[in-house]
Amino acid sequence: MHLTDSLWQDAQRALVRGDQRSAAAALEALVKLMPAFTPAHLTLGGIAHAQGRLRDATRHALDAATKLPDDADMIGNVVNALLMVGEVVMARACLAHPAIARCRIGAVLARLAGMQQMLGEHAAALALLDRARAAGLNDADLSYLRGVQLTFNGRIDEAVVELERCLRLGPSYGRAVVTLARLSKQTAERNHLDYIRAQLSHVPRGSEDHAAFEFAQYKELEDLGDYDEAWRALERGNAVMYARLGHDIARERARIDALIARCPAEFVNAPGTVAHAGPQPIFIVGMPRSGTTLLDRILGNHSQVISAGELGDFARQMRWAADHVTVQPIDETMLERAPRLDYAEIGRRYLAQTQWRARGKAWFIDKLPINYVQAGFVARALPQARILHMTRAPMDVCFSNWRAFFGGGYAYSYDLGALAAQYADYRRVMAHWHAVMPERILDVSYESLTRDPAQVARAAFDFCGLPFEAAALDIGRNTTPVATLSAMQVRGGIRRREDAEWAPYASQLNPLAAGIEALPR
Repeated sequence: MHLTDSLWQDAQRALVRGDQRSAAAALEALVKLMPAFTPAHLTLGGIAHAQGRLRDATRHALDAATKLPDDADMIGNVVNALLMVGEVVMARACLAHPAIARCRIGAVLARLAGMQQMLGEHAAALALLDRARAAGLNDADLSYLRGVQLTFNGRIDEAVVELERCLRLGPSYGRAVVTLARLSKQTAERNHLDYIRAQLSHVPRGSEDHAAFEFAQYKELEDLGDYDEAWRALERGNAVMYARLGHDIARERARIDALIARCPAEFVNAPGTVAHAGPQPIFIVGMPRSGTTLLDRILGNHSQVISAGELGDFARQMRWAADHVTVQPIDETMLERAPRLDYAEIGRRYLAQTQWRARGKAWFIDKLPINYVQAGFVARALPQARILHMTRAPMDVCFSNWRAFFGGGYAYSYDLGALAAQYADYRRVMAHWHAVMPERILDVSYESLTRDPAQVARAAFDFCGLPFEAAALDIGRNTTPVATLSAMQVRGGIRRREDAEWAPYASQLNPLAAGIEALPR
């Protein structure tokens, strides 16, 4: 047996018995003999990632990308590893490999489409899904993914057809039914309630599909004005998801306490970060469902600005600097290491991974609401960045979270007590950022923006150093993809809501209202 084959088999046997150290030693010896052996680099990266060594995982992923095989599926493995560690630029370069253009395997093309979606390149993702279908892939998963991409790309009628096809192929496909329910207002003559109720007797109890069907039932019943039954469905769906995900309110509160303690004014405003001459980010932050997408569409209409979508790049570069693996924007380990991080390097790395998104514009929008947690770190690492904070009336934004169905994200949103606690923590951290770095963050009121869009947009443009452009208010002409739950609302014009969406459920929401009312003013 050739030495390289022996080393590879030694590594596999070591992994089977859980001996990562021996596996890594065999793999390191193997890549010295065969530097272009992609699976060895990827396995080394996987070991490092599992051990929390993010910098080593990044190094191995980049090594795997230096000499790609002529194999679209293996290239997909490399891209996945690169995206996991935040090496977005290299991931895009790998996706341009000629092997992908030649690929005719439907399952591989669909997987690559998911990676394009992660990059926010939704037209490219849809094109890959179309190729997957042409290659013979015709299952429920493809129809769901294609329906979602059609929605993101503004092709709503086609999305409805595709999602209905998904449900014919996979009748209990929860995410498809809840997405379909959102695409239009249901009527007594045309709705999916009989189908939803029939499937609720078949989906596994307590599963995510079960929750999704309850959320879909809620949405359609609300459209028909049956608020009592709608509430019961919403309550059941939230209970299923909260039981699945849970949420540690005390731990979250302690994390915010630690964040505030770690970020006094002298830390947040410490000098030393060098100015950058290229395109700059405009961060739009706030609670999810606070109107961030609306503000993004207005700003993205400006001639000097482009919307880049909801980016995870800043959190990824914070993790790289801390050499720490976590799914949280900030966790206890990150906070412990925060005082020792190199924020100039974080800023440089963030800009290096995002400059391509500007596409010739002077500014690009990074619209990830949860970045409000990191606003102080953003200000220190990126002194030229602008930070816009979208605010919305407490009951409106909290109810919009409660009814949203975020899947596995935002676990707090599935319980009214956890939701009230999360809103309180959000308010505390935003008050802290305003106190320690006054005038660095502009609050933008959702209610004011919908009531007087010209005046509020002018203030936002002024804050960003941009001249006012009245045409930017016509968000209906913005045809760029929208990959958020607000995709349907922002396809039309700016609409002011006359009635609170939570009003029909005021009595059921009394505990949430009481929790919000008790907050300091």
